[in-house]
Amino acid sequence: MKFCTLYFSLAITCFLSYCTDPVKQKNNSYSADIIIYGGTSAAVISAVQARKMGKSVIVVSPDKHLGGLTAGGLGWTDTGNKEVIGGLSRDFYHRIYLHYDKPENWKWQSKEEYGNRGQGTPAIDGDARTMWIFEPHAAEKAFEDLVSEFDIEIYRDEWLDRENGVLVEDGKIISFSTLSGKTYSGLMFIDATYEGDLMASSGVNYHVGREANSVYDEEWNGIQTGVLHHAHHFKSDISPYVIPGDPESGLLPLISSEDPGNFGEGDSRLQAYCFRMCLSNHPDNRVEFQQPEGYDPMQYELLIRVFDTGRKDYFQKFDPIPNRKTDTNNHGPFSTDYIGMNYDYPEASYERRKEIMEEHETYQKGLMYFIANDPRVPEDIQNKMRQWGLAKDEFTDNGNWPHQIYVREARRMIGSMVMTEHEVLGKREVPKPVGMGSYALDSHNIQRYVKPDGFVQNEGDIGVHPPHPYQISYDALVPKKGECDNLLVPVCVSSSHIAFGSIRMEPVFMILGQSAAAAAGLAIDTKVPVQEVDYKELSNILKEAGQVLSLNK
Repeated sequence: MKFCTLYFSLAITCFLSYCTDPVKQKNNSYSADIIIYGGTSAAVISAVQARKMGKSVIVVSPDKHLGGLTAGGLGWTDTGNKEVIGGLSRDFYHRIYLHYDKPENWKWQSKEEYGNRGQGTPAIDGDARTMWIFEPHAAEKAFEDLVSEFDIEIYRDEWLDRENGVLVEDGKIISFSTLSGKTYSGLMFIDATYEGDLMASSGVNYHVGREANSVYDEEWNGIQTGVLHHAHHFKSDISPYVIPGDPESGLLPLISSEDPGNFGEGDSRLQAYCFRMCLSNHPDNRVEFQQPEGYDPMQYELLIRVFDTGRKDYFQKFDPIPNRKTDTNNHGPFSTDYIGMNYDYPEASYERRKEIMEEHETYQKGLMYFIANDPRVPEDIQNKMRQWGLAKDEFTDNGNWPHQIYVREARRMIGSMVMTEHEVLGKREVPKPVGMGSYALDSHNIQRYVKPDGFVQNEGDIGVHPPHPYQISYDALVPKKGECDNLLVPVCVSSSHIAFGSIRMEPVFMILGQSAAAAAGLAIDTKVPVQEVDYKELSNILKEAGQVLSLNK
């Protein structure tokens, strides 16, 4: 590990105090009690909690737009049991409620026309004054309002120098530098990125991919060949070859020629990414799908073969959000998930990550154009697709395309405690809870391969429902003692692949972001490493802040 020694001296640490305002120093150096790296929903909520505790805070965001996926197209919130969503996370959804309580924010349809759609429970909880389904720009405004109200200092488009930028001494981060040459020093640090870059560059242990079932004695973690959950698999026998039935003709695009591995084994593959597109079917707010540069209709040949089997469920995940728009998610065996094309993303350079995102964008734009225009697409499906387009009033500085790719999983810390399916499924007690989750253990497909019978199939899609909401341990937010004493990780939390499949929901990231910042503030006040924070004191702070730490079963 190389550590940057430019732009600061050790004397800077003596200058840090428990003040309420960040301090700018000479030579592009900045300091605060708590430094947060990331621009996600968890990052903003962490910063708000830090301010509520009277701590100075700086958010260093590689993103120009705040809110991550919550403001990046994922408006059909994966809530699970809403009772476990408390504190600042619930306050965010209250702010969304207030936004849509104003008639002027219903531009493209009336509130009555939209109704009260949702997943098992209403989109709008009138009694609780919360709303769970929303447009991207509404979410981004809510986050920006929080930043303004709490006077949070943010440096945007600032990218961690992952190779040489992190100074660690005696098991503590002293500072980190960004590629622009700025240096940020603090007493406590929070990595709130989807990728875990600060965590990794600090020397903390982590894992990428699926652990074998044997590692944590799990059932649903490793390779899942032969297991078919949800509807995201090929229900009919479909040939994977260019000339159907002829292996000599070669494989179609997006099908792996590799052995998928044995059931239960671990691998380094990742569940698929996509962009959560915001589409509109309002004629005055719709941008027709355009043929992207690099378009190759052969990439979508498998979809034609799916249509040829008579499958008609293509539009089931055009989930309706207000104002005649969608949060469009993957559905079926061949959809917006770019399966198998993201394996190198977590460890990739910034340049390579940008390429991966561009490849995903080209694939998804091409998919939409293909369905709307290719003459082989069934007429009824094509006519319906032509009613849709990108929402003209969303992501206006990015060609109406989401700023944030859906990084469903990247690095995961191996911390003081690892959350596994045993904790999530309620089979094992969770120590020191700082929040709760409830969503299904949900992994999207990880690979598309050729079965021994010569037909194509997807692998990795899992959907196992916990019997009741579960607790998440504080020890899953902190590194092992001695690795790093002043870092908390509320997004790339310490968990197995399959446990992370449930934890990885945006309301939970906000919950854990608040808890991480509360622990950071308490660690500063009591002058202890994050691993030694007094849990009783922490739980009292969290309960007073409205966090839900347990439910009566």
